[in-house]
Amino acid sequence: MSTTLILAIIFINLACIAYTVGVWAEKIQGRLKTWHAVVFWVGLTFDTIGTTEMSLLSGSLIKFNFHGMTGLLAILLMLFHAVWASWVLYKKDEKLIVKFHKFSVIVWIIWLVPMISGMVFGAFNLFMGYPADAAGLVVW
Repeated sequence: MSTTLILAIIFINLACIAYTVGVWAEKIQGRLKTWHAVVFWVGLTFDTIGTTEMSLLSGSLIKFNFHGMTGLLAILLMLFHAVWASWVLYKKDEKLIVKFHKFSVIVWIIWLVPMISGMVFGAFNLFMGYPADAAGLVVW
């Protein structure tokens, strides 16, 4: 297994841990807090690093397939989510602070789609004995 693939797996999993902790802690606590926004930014950073490593393996930044397009959507939503969370906290909008978790959970669910599809496609290709690129598609 290449160092690039190992780094990609580590950072994608760190992103999953950070983002999951941030989103669900916010929901359980019932209000957006500064540390949640920080964890959203950390999750986005880890996801971006992991995705960049995967892109190095696949030879392109964006693959025009299910995994590639949902991954792009997820990163853009994570960026919007982190920016908006920071803005809501900066503005001290109490109404949005207590309702923000609803948006957070939706973004988290959407983010899980490319995470899971990457694992499924990658595992399938390994099971079938095909070399898999970072998008989980067969490299011919």
